[in-house]
Amino acid sequence: MGYIYRAFRRKPFRLLSFVLGILFALVLGVQTSARIAKSTEILWDTYGIPHIYSKDTQSAFQAFGWSQMQSHGNLLLRLYGQARGRAAEYWGEKYLESDRWVQTMGVPERARSWYKAQSPAFRSYLDAFAAGINAYAKEHGEKLDNEVKVILPVKAEDVLAHLNRVLHFTFIVNPEDVAGIAKSEPKAGSNGWAIGPTHSASGKAMLLANPHLPWSDLFLWYEAQLNTPDIDAYGATLVGIPVLAIAFNNNLGWTHTVNTYDGWDAYSLKLVDNGYRFDSKVRSFETTTVPLKVKQKDGSIRDQPLIVKHSVHGPVVTEKNGSAIALRVAGLDRPGVLEQWWDMARAKNLTSFQSVLKRLQLPMFTVMYADRAGHIMHLFNGDVPIRSQGDFKYWEGIIPGDTSKTLWTKIHPYEDLPRIIDPKSGWLQNTNDPPWTTTYPIAIKADNYPPYMAPSGLHFPSNFRTERSIRMLSEDDKISFDEMVQYKLSTRMELADRILDELIPATRKLGGELARRSADVLSTWDRQANADSKGAVLFAFWAKQMHLNDKSFSKPWSQNFPRTTPDGFVDPKSAVATLEAVAAIVEKTYGKLDIAWGDVFRLHINNTDLPANGGDGSLGIFRVVDYVPASSDRFQAFEGDSFVAAIEFSQPVKAMALIGYGNATQPGSPHNVDQLQLFANKQLRPVWRDRQDILAHLEERKVF
Repeated sequence: MGYIYRAFRRKPFRLLSFVLGILFALVLGVQTSARIAKSTEILWDTYGIPHIYSKDTQSAFQAFGWSQMQSHGNLLLRLYGQARGRAAEYWGEKYLESDRWVQTMGVPERARSWYKAQSPAFRSYLDAFAAGINAYAKEHGEKLDNEVKVILPVKAEDVLAHLNRVLHFTFIVNPEDVAGIAKSEPKAGSNGWAIGPTHSASGKAMLLANPHLPWSDLFLWYEAQLNTPDIDAYGATLVGIPVLAIAFNNNLGWTHTVNTYDGWDAYSLKLVDNGYRFDSKVRSFETTTVPLKVKQKDGSIRDQPLIVKHSVHGPVVTEKNGSAIALRVAGLDRPGVLEQWWDMARAKNLTSFQSVLKRLQLPMFTVMYADRAGHIMHLFNGDVPIRSQGDFKYWEGIIPGDTSKTLWTKIHPYEDLPRIIDPKSGWLQNTNDPPWTTTYPIAIKADNYPPYMAPSGLHFPSNFRTERSIRMLSEDDKISFDEMVQYKLSTRMELADRILDELIPATRKLGGELARRSADVLSTWDRQANADSKGAVLFAFWAKQMHLNDKSFSKPWSQNFPRTTPDGFVDPKSAVATLEAVAAIVEKTYGKLDIAWGDVFRLHINNTDLPANGGDGSLGIFRVVDYVPASSDRFQAFEGDSFVAAIEFSQPVKAMALIGYGNATQPGSPHNVDQLQLFANKQLRPVWRDRQDILAHLEERKVF
């Protein structure tokens, strides 16, 4: 007070001006805060990314429901209809198998119990998300297909049913696998990197998020920013999910990859009368009847009751010849997935982030993490059953269900899961390989974990993409942000680098005139799958025809030589003969051997058709794009690189991203394919997170 008095006596007008300035600023601040506190808004940027600024969390969830409807309304409602197990009732016979699967797995009933199990606060958030969906439909019903409106109104239970269907009954256990009772290679994949300060050119930690999913249906990513007084997170989630599943804030970020996680088992039951044998006794099935309905072409409804049997293992999925198969899936008693993801995005540091992870509500997926403090982490996350015997391969088979010795009931705690923080290498990677190869020198050793935790080694065909990932990380001591983006977009084939030094000489020695011309094409090829790469088509078709596996190589993969194996052909003559046969087909089909990759492989969405780049990960390509035949001689991309984000935890955070197929599917949206040209150009776009940048690229504002 004395200082103020003396200053006032010396320069009264300056002090008065100073005080009035403070008061004026305070008034403005109050007015500004009041304005923000009274409204929630969605700022849509020019790529159709919603940036939600909300007065509170509940309003943010409501706005997020609204924004997802504006971008994907038809798709979202159809997915919720399938999650209800009533899609055949709404849309006809073609959805009957989907309904049977969803109802047999108990998804709708579980969603209702999960809803009751939410904390009161988070339950209100889910209600708000559903309210946002319904509010959009009420205000803009003309923009929705009439046939999907039967879903309305949406409830929070629909959101949880969709989550359960996606996570547990698509990612963990796929209905196609159950139909054949076989655990196949997962169709979904991913790349993920975390680079520490010692391996970064800027001295800042970096994160690369790169899931590979189909470009349709429940696999579509939706990019968004959520900003409330409690959170400022940017990232992506699958359509219909009310929180970000891959995200970063100013302090930290994470991505997921599909890990080598086995969270379901098929148990063989010996049927006795109307029951099954278990521990030398006969038990009765618990039986329920679900009233399925099927809409007919004339609009009438046919009743088709579904009888579901349960053993102590789980629901029975097949029954014939005196035996049955029952399914057991981990994590169905853990309803807090969404709140865990939400709290991961709210975390401020590694300690708080791990405290959220320890809940183990997220049933699977590798967690790759980086933060502003310079920490990086790889976690083999999942609800891993504690099994009494056997290795990973054993539990991939049919398990005897007549004894309690094989029936698991508990899950490994967080401390049991493979995890590494801040490895000496300075980098971490995962390309859907087991956790043992997350970094080199090996930091997570398989011998320290139960043999059923994950496969023991790296196996073809996934290993060449893994080796490409490891090569790019390990051969560059100081990786810059721009270099990380370039590496992400690399289409170089590790398989070609590994075997062309043997294939080309063998072809010239053992083959005829066509084979020698093929060798000339391969010798001048850039070993990439860029749109203008000539030789990639020939090599890729040859590799597919070879049906390469672990036994194809004279030097199998070895953990002691992880970057140089597998190598060498067991049968060089067969390799050359196959190349000659493939070359004849390529030349006949395309008129030349050196047809450009982009002339054969295309990016075709709606009416946009562009030359593609990238290819099958089994070729050792980091830029994964998978194709299906579009005609007799052309192929169309249908899955692979989807949401891509490169983040550096500098000040401010630097980030670039892309969703190649666009951030919307609604008819008439300008954002259905507006990022596809960037994809074709092998480019990412800047991420706008600061309000000033967003306003500079503003397309639309919605104020609630």
